[in-house]
Amino acid sequence: MKVEIYSDGAARGNPDGPGGYGTVLRYVDSKGEVHEKELSAGYDKTTNNRMELMGAIVGLECLNRPCEVEMFSDSQYVIKAFNDKWIDGWIKRGWKTAGKQPVKNVELWKRLLEATKGHAIKWNWVKGHAGHPENERCDELATTAADDDPSTLLHDDGGDLR
Repeated sequence: MKVEIYSDGAARGNPDGPGGYGTVLRYVDSKGEVHEKELSAGYDKTTNNRMELMGAIVGLECLNRPCEVEMFSDSQYVIKAFNDKWIDGWIKRGWKTAGKQPVKNVELWKRLLEATKGHAIKWNWVKGHAGHPENERCDELATTAADDDPSTLLHDDGGDLR
């Protein structure tokens, strides 16, 4: 099955402000009908990069069988990790950067890697806030989640956010 996943993350007062992710999954069934699912959640004291990762993670974790995935994100952080093979280098160096520093958000990177298993994924960067309808919708979902009532936000403890 071919699936398109669009994701975005947002944070207010980055770092350590509230944030959220927004994800849209789309596929066409064998009858030609288009199906979409929207996902979002807000977190307290998080970062934009963590929310960008969560948007991609939850989209992939929704898939219950191997798929051909077109992933779209305006996050160079997420897209370059795969397209420019950053993640391969991090793994070879024991989750250290080329500068020998610990990779930030390693728990989420590991979770994202796990979520990619079994899927053929093409990672696509889209320019944010440039009129791309699905990216704009994900941005709306992410910012709405970030702006939710603080008492409803999930807690980001710096772990893998399960």
